[in-house]
Amino acid sequence: MTPIESDEQRRATELLANRLRTLLDVTEARTGTEVTFTAISDYLTGRGIALSRARWSYMVNAHRFVDDGELLDAISDYFGVPHGYLRGEGETPEIVTAQLDLVRAMRAAKVRTYAARTLGDLSPETLGAITKYLDKEAARAGDSQKS
Repeated sequence: MTPIESDEQRRATELLANRLRTLLDVTEARTGTEVTFTAISDYLTGRGIALSRARWSYMVNAHRFVDDGELLDAISDYFGVPHGYLRGEGETPEIVTAQLDLVRAMRAAKVRTYAARTLGDLSPETLGAITKYLDKEAARAGDSQKS
């Protein structure tokens, strides 16, 4: 970020990056494939909007303030979220929240499966304690994300 950006611009830049990364994660979890820059760029090109790889990187990694309404609305259309969402207007759409909860549950299940495979020689009580702890951590993480 440039030093002349205001605190408000810095917060907007970070919010945009967080929301973009969330949409990328949710879409990957839903489709099973990673969303590529090429896919987004092709979609935008079809709408007459150019997006360089560098600008996309700035947006996703919160390196520069971007306030191009046409671009942000087109990206919102690509991900199927309301216009304004990427500019910080409104709450996270219900469908995205539901999909995020699913992503968290899937990740927790992977951790449980890995722990069970790796720690297979443990007693059922110990495995139960590990599962209980992971459930508690997943719930805590979910609560902190909603704040």
